[in-house]
Amino acid sequence: MSRKNYQIIVDHYQSCLDKHGDSHLGVDWPRQAEAEVRYRVMLEVVREERPDLQLLDFGCGAAHLYEYMERRGLGHLQYSGLDLGPKFVALARRKFPEQRFFCVDILESPEQVPTFDYVVMNGVLTEKRELAFDEMWSYTQRLLRRIFEKARLGLAFNVMSKHVDWERDDLFHLPFDLLAPFLRRELSRHYVLRADYGLYEYTAYVYR
Repeated sequence: MSRKNYQIIVDHYQSCLDKHGDSHLGVDWPRQAEAEVRYRVMLEVVREERPDLQLLDFGCGAAHLYEYMERRGLGHLQYSGLDLGPKFVALARRKFPEQRFFCVDILESPEQVPTFDYVVMNGVLTEKRELAFDEMWSYTQRLLRRIFEKARLGLAFNVMSKHVDWERDDLFHLPFDLLAPFLRRELSRHYVLRADYGLYEYTAYVYR
């Protein structure tokens, strides 16, 4: 799968930012309350409470996860963000100049991304837009292999569930029984699949 193909997804999110600005709609989450649930679930991948844990928000968008962390007083997590969309990175840097933000394509330049204790990917793999399922699945596998190399302790990411009343063609509904063998074979046999938080998706935690 070429960079041109997955750039479709990046371009879509940047168009949402152009249309809706710095809001949940600007990162294509339809409801703010559900976005808050996702932030909580993403951060629950962290098992330790020791100080100075390093967290990478991969696909950080407008750094709304960091805003959530500040509201919750999660000072034991050292935040950094990464996004392939330059408009999002520029916005996040303006909002939080004291934090590190990367605008890097990890598939093309993995050496430019340092390692972190935890990496979270909220919404990076939930939409496939015009891509075929097989194209998106191929991209997902490549991306997860590369990102897990950057996680010293664990990784969290969400995808859309197949166990829904109906599916949208632009969303990435990934079967459990396709993802689980890949995680065990390619990343780690220490993983959790969470579908207990009331949304039409699930979140995977993958640990070393």
